Amino acid sequence: MIKKFEIKSHDGPGRIGKIDGELTPKIFFKEELKIAPSEGSAHNVDREIAEFNVKETLRLAKDNVDECDVAVIQGSKYIDLRIECLKELEDIGYNGFIIANGDALLTNSRDLVEIVVSLKKEAKKTSYFIFPFSELSFMPILTYMGIDGFLADTTNYYSHLNVLQTPTKSYDLNTYSIYENITQEELEKKNIENMEFVIKEIHAHIKNRSLRNLVEERSGTTPQNISTLKILDRTQMDYLLEYTQLF
Repeated sequence: MIKKFEIKSHDGPGRIGKIDGELTPKIFFKEELKIAPSEGSAHNVDREIAEFNVKETLRLAKDNVDECDVAVIQGSKYIDLRIECLKELEDIGYNGFIIANGDALLTNSRDLVEIVVSLKKEAKKTSYFIFPFSELSFMPILTYMGIDGFLADTTNYYSHLNVLQTPTKSYDLNTYSIYENITQEELEKKNIENMEFVIKEIHAHIKNRSLRNLVEERSGTTPQNISTLKILDRTQMDYLLEYTQLF
């Protein structure tokens, strides 16, 4: 059930690829994915719990490998467990991966950088990564770190909170009356349209070798963006320079 993933070009670790004829980074809808069941837990848990969840996740993934094409990388905050989970899932036969606890990682910049970069360094080049939860302003830097896609569920989640997602900011419509009397379904549609715009924006910048410019532009939109870029530059410069063209 593996979907062939081809890498077309790089801009730093960020890359344009192709899955089933569609360019990545892309938006993934859950109904188009066959995700293997997994045993999840919170990001900050005792190691014994995380170890048990990784073991169960691997068992479930192996039992369902013939029917599923994407697996979930568990391991909570423990990088070695995340890497172990990734490598064993690849050995089972998966090449598409969702990184668990995305919402928690976005509020912990150091863990986000360490986990995503560590997984990317250890993964096969033909493996692709999907981030399950991201504000739109965070998508460029996640792509810059090597993420290949984003789950569309984010747009539905925020629409239920009455929050409008834009490329630079999230607006609570209870406070900012940008749209009055908008339905949840209409808001979700606007959020997905804005998410699609950011994907197009990312593609254009990668093709023009200016993804870093977009990342720096968006870095000022939230404290988490600023912190993530600073930690990324301070701790992972060799990784960032690996695919960066010299002019």
